[in-house]
Amino acid sequence: MTTILIAGTYDTKDAELSYLAEVIRAQGGGVLCMDVGVLGDPDAQVDISKHDVAAAAGYGIDDVIGAEDENAAMQMMAAGASAVALEAYRAGRVQGVIVLGGTMGTDLALDICAALPLGMPKYVVSTVAFSPLLPPERIAADIQMILWAGGLYGLNSVCKSSLSQAAGAVLGAARAVEPPRFDRPLIGMTSFGKTVLRYMVRLKPALEDRGFEVAVFHATGMGGRAFESLAAQGAFAAVMDFAPQEVSNHLFGGLSAGADRMESAGRQGIPQIAAPGCYDLVDVVGWQPLPAQFQDRPTHAHNRLLTSAVLTAEERRRVARTICAKLGQAKGPAHLILPLEGCNEWDRAGADLHDAAGLAAFIDEVGRACSETVRLHRLEAHINDAAFTDLVLEIFDGWIADGTIKI
Repeated sequence: MTTILIAGTYDTKDAELSYLAEVIRAQGGGVLCMDVGVLGDPDAQVDISKHDVAAAAGYGIDDVIGAEDENAAMQMMAAGASAVALEAYRAGRVQGVIVLGGTMGTDLALDICAALPLGMPKYVVSTVAFSPLLPPERIAADIQMILWAGGLYGLNSVCKSSLSQAAGAVLGAARAVEPPRFDRPLIGMTSFGKTVLRYMVRLKPALEDRGFEVAVFHATGMGGRAFESLAAQGAFAAVMDFAPQEVSNHLFGGLSAGADRMESAGRQGIPQIAAPGCYDLVDVVGWQPLPAQFQDRPTHAHNRLLTSAVLTAEERRRVARTICAKLGQAKGPAHLILPLEGCNEWDRAGADLHDAAGLAAFIDEVGRACSETVRLHRLEAHINDAAFTDLVLEIFDGWIADGTIKI
């Protein structure tokens, strides 16, 4: 039987959580109920009590109740719930998880989902689903969410629609999921669509021919977050981080992937090749007014969702220093390829967003800031030229030959 872990505050949302269990059981699934409430006791029997959850975090429930405030208390319960959920998954007791809550429950839900591996279905029913309250660095790579419409207090036909969809979705996902096998070494690569960056078109089949699997992450905030999450788990044999624009986004108010973007692979000692694809752009929400600081500069409206603004020369110098500082912290081998003729298709000589002085400033600052621990390659080519992919494969093949990367 496929079993779903249901987590929530049974002292305040017993009816809603019990309804989720009923729907899952009606569809032939099993449930394991975990109470993360603090003060009251559930009406129905649960499989994992609040005492069990607190103990998994190293506390007694009285310690949690005696915390300074409800925020501190729920963080203690979140630590315990995450540990319990991971243990239940590893023991084969559950194949998916669904967590229900408002802002408090959602805060806890993000910790639970982040603790679980890629490929285990994770569903969050939340009154703040999709909200800007949720920071990208806390969102698991394969989390699913649904808005808990009309569900702040008690059951009704509106909120049952959301709850029943969520129950069916997590059970169906747990039955159908094909988790990553990792039977071939995995290369993590960042990029954007082929209109602006094209190296993956040639690199992916070349790397697959060498016996590797390649996962390409769309570096528009959440994609970079998923990339960092997997790097932090040590999932990659090597990374090719060629679209670190999210670093620029984080510095200047664009679509951030978190403050630690471009750091996880280095902390894990994973061999990495980096390049500054689209470093000169900041992505902002296309359907909102352009932020004041970007009003008087060239922009590219990629679609109705996303607009890119061009950075000034001084801003590019700051990006160069930041990228070099992050790579300089790496515990493993790190190469930085610097294409001297441009780093995205829109900044080629003669293209709409070309800025020769800005590119020169960036190149100059990289030369000044690059650590001696990072191998810098100055390439007389554009990032979309064949010479770029040739150099990437030359570095990569060298790692295979000297045993840095094993097939």
